[in-house]
This record gives sequence, C-alpha cells and structure tokens, in this order.
Amino acid sequence: MKKVKKELVVTCDKGKCRLALLEDDGVAEVYLEKSRRRSIVGNIYVGRITSVLPGMSAAFVDVGVGKNALLYLQDLVLMEDGSHVRPRKIGKALNAGDTIVVQVTKDPMSGKGARLTTYISLPGRLMVYMPQSKRSGVSRRLPDRERTRLKNMQRELKPPEGSTIIRTAAAKARKKDLQRDMDYLVRQWEETRKNIADAKPPKLVYGEPDLAVRVVRDTLTRDFKTVFVDNKTEVGRIRDYLNRSAPELLDRVQHYKEKETLFSRFGVDKAIEAALRRKVGLPSGGHIVIDEAEALTAIDVNTGSYTGKKSLEDTVLKTNLEAAVEVVNQLRLRDIGGIIVIDFIDMEVPENRTKVLETLESELERDRTKTQIVTLSRLGLVEMTRKNVTEGLADTMGRTCPRCEGRGLIFDDK
Repeated sequence: MKKVKKELVVTCDKGKCRLALLEDDGVAEVYLEKSRRRSIVGNIYVGRITSVLPGMSAAFVDVGVGKNALLYLQDLVLMEDGSHVRPRKIGKALNAGDTIVVQVTKDPMSGKGARLTTYISLPGRLMVYMPQSKRSGVSRRLPDRERTRLKNMQRELKPPEGSTIIRTAAAKARKKDLQRDMDYLVRQWEETRKNIADAKPPKLVYGEPDLAVRVVRDTLTRDFKTVFVDNKTEVGRIRDYLNRSAPELLDRVQHYKEKETLFSRFGVDKAIEAALRRKVGLPSGGHIVIDEAEALTAIDVNTGSYTGKKSLEDTVLKTNLEAAVEVVNQLRLRDIGGIIVIDFIDMEVPENRTKVLETLESELERDRTKTQIVTLSRLGLVEMTRKNVTEGLADTMGRTCPRCEGRGLIFDDK
C-alpha cells in the first residue's frame, strides 16, 4: 500500500468533542456521539441476571443503563482450573438473580439492548490486555518481518497473569514502549478488580475514556503528521494521555487557534453533509445510491451521465472500479455495519469482475473495522459484512421521521 498522509482534527464545544480522520486531505472517518447518550462499548459492569432464555441460548443482564443487555451463550466463558470452558447450555451455567462481570461489545441499537461478553479485555495504544486468556498474538495487518520482531519481544514481556495481543499501532515500537503500555494496562486491571470486589450490581467498574482520548488511543500511530485540537482543555487531556503512553508523539498535537472552525477549515462539515445523502457521485459521472435498512444496507452502482469512449464493457468496468473505491470511503465515513449488498453493474468478462473485487479488497485494507467479503456473483452482486459496534453517522445525527416512519413516503389522505 502507498504511504498515506494522515491527520486528526478534534473540535470541542460545551464539553463534547467531535473528531475526523483525514487521509491525503480527504475526510476518511468521523467520530461523533449523541448528545443524549455516549457510547458504552468497552465499559465493564458488575451486572445482575434478570432472566435466562434457553430457547435463545442467551440471558438478559441488568447493567444499569436502561434497557437490559443481552449475553449470548457464545459470549459466555467460565473459568475453571485456569482453563476456558464454555457450557453447552446457558441454563446450566446461569440463573436469574446471579451476579456476573461483563463487558459491552456493542452499543444499544434499533431498540435492542447492548451486547455483552464475559471475556474481558483492556485496550491500550500498542496492545490489548486479556487478563483471563493464555493466548497471545500479533496483528496480522503487520508485515511478516515486523510481526516476528514483535512476537520475540512479546515472549520476553509477559504480564503477571493473562496475555496480550499486539496491535497494528505497535509497528516499529521499542521494547520499552510495549513494557510501558503493558504496565499501564495491568494497573488498570488491578484497579478494576478492586472495584469489582466492592461493587453491588448493577455497577460500572471500568469506564472507557472520553471520545477524544479513545480515538487518539485507537488510531494515532507514528505515521500521523498532526493532531489539531481547538480546545485548550482537551489539548491538555490528550497530551497527558500521550505523556503516559507515547511521549514520542507529543509533538504531533497542536492547539488550533484560527477563527475559522476546524471542521470548516478541513472540509469535514461538507463531507458529513454529503454523507447524509442517498446519492454519491463518482469522478467520471456515474454514481452510487446507498439505502440503509434495518436488516442490511443496499448499494446500487449506476453509470449515470458517463457514456464512455471505447465500449460498453469498458464503460461499465471504469464505473465499477470507481464505485469500489467510493463504496469503501462511504462505509468508513458513514460507519455502516452489518450485512452489505453492493449491486455492481453486470460485466461480461470474468477478468473484469476479478479486477473490481481486487480493488474492493485492496481499499478495505485501509478500514480498521473488521470486514469480510462473502462472494461476487455472476450478476455483479457483492455480499459482505462489516462489524457493527456503534450507531452509524445517520442514526447518530438524526432520528427516524415520525410521520413516514423512515419510509420516505407521505401518503395521501384519500
């Protein structure tokens, strides 16, 4: 992959921050939170089981955030003699009224409660610490040579208990950098354990940091050029975090003092406005149409005003290749998750279908969110999934129209 110029912009007002990740001066990702509710993904709670549902292999858990959260059997891991044991039936492991320690893996969405796991993990900037696990690992996104180097250091840096997963951000990290990150996470877990011992359910025992620090932790790497922040207090918070976790990146943080707002200066406001539309234009005149439904997101590719010059197959191929790039841009910008179906324009030549699929896969390598392409059919349909953790851009910024209930239609009274 070619080297990409990366920047992060952080704008804060009335105690709430919004962030945007820029790649080659274009807006790649936007991080927002609803004014009435912040994300609880990553939080650890001591909860109380309210009911066990054998028919769903799940249990409802009260963690004190309103609607009861859901714990599926597949996310339940019991510790016996230091080994991980997953029970065959949830009713044999859990009972209503039981106290349980859980971590949120998915925010409440579409009227559904949060999703939980008992497999606890604490994320740092360079690694993820798993106090219950015995399996270590290194991100597969790193080159083989770098993975080998980090694995060798990982063998020497073992936490008192549990294991670690080295993140992509650890590329070129030194041993002392990894040691610092691990020590910080181990201390966090020790504090969390003390909170668990004293907690009466439902109780929050570990809370993820505010949005700005969380995004800096999860995205900032050595290849970032600058982090622009327009709020003095937030500059201090981010620098305090980096001073503990990555002092070498402190010089990247700059206090933005210009009159023009950060989001206006870097075109973020315009990018968000465009991302809320169904129709997105392509460079040659074609366009894609994005329709988000509850079960899946459908993306349609059209040639639009582009008529090409050589042949129909060439026109279609160019449009599909441009669409493959733009689809990934929009998935990241809108934070679309779940099942995604892309209706590329039908191509007669098998090699051209392969080119489109390879372009899509190549672009998805830039996406930190887990994705999986299932298939590209002969009709040009691509079925894929993208991990759904929090609400997307549209749901975060707006709400369903109460009159048409999201259908986009107003029916006549007659």
